[in-house]
Amino acid sequence: MDKDTLERLRARASQHFLDSIAVKQEAEKILPEQVARAIVAMTGCLRAGGKVMACGNGGSAADAQHFAAELIGRFERERQELAAIALTTDTSILTAVGNDYGYDEIFSKQVRGLGKKGDILIGISTSGNSKNVVIAIEAAKKMGIKIIALTGNGGGKIASLLDEDDIHLCAPSTRTARIQETHLVLLHALCDGVDHLLLD
Repeated sequence: MDKDTLERLRARASQHFLDSIAVKQEAEKILPEQVARAIVAMTGCLRAGGKVMACGNGGSAADAQHFAAELIGRFERERQELAAIALTTDTSILTAVGNDYGYDEIFSKQVRGLGKKGDILIGISTSGNSKNVVIAIEAAKKMGIKIIALTGNGGGKIASLLDEDDIHLCAPSTRTARIQETHLVLLHALCDGVDHLLLD
């Protein structure tokens, strides 16, 4: 590999770090209060015997699974298992519903089948416009399920569905990679906050 190519790639890699830091610094200015509200809501839900459901597509599906794993297993400290489920993991449900009803219904049908009033749905969409997440949020709201929405790009369609009882964590970026990186920090902050309220 010639020196010019390596230097060009080094500069591009460096810029990713700088851009990610800048978005996270902006998020730190505007999102901590909403994060705190989300932590209180999640902890209250779990203490009352409710559960947290999470959904998203692609990288957001991976985030939903990652988050559920940290509640069921552990984040950084040992504690009791917490009721969480990623609606992105059951291939039989996803393929059956996708085939019989359409891909837009893959999360909403699970919300209606598994959810109950007092639960929480975490809907993750970098654009704020993922149709299956939008429809899941609409279904959840009809059931009295609180919404914690993780979006970017101004919030998209999801932002228009939320009311004062819901919580919107909108990453201040239009770039998918930067939004996803910020979502991961937000999810870790939620896990840490729940552990703090339960254990400290």
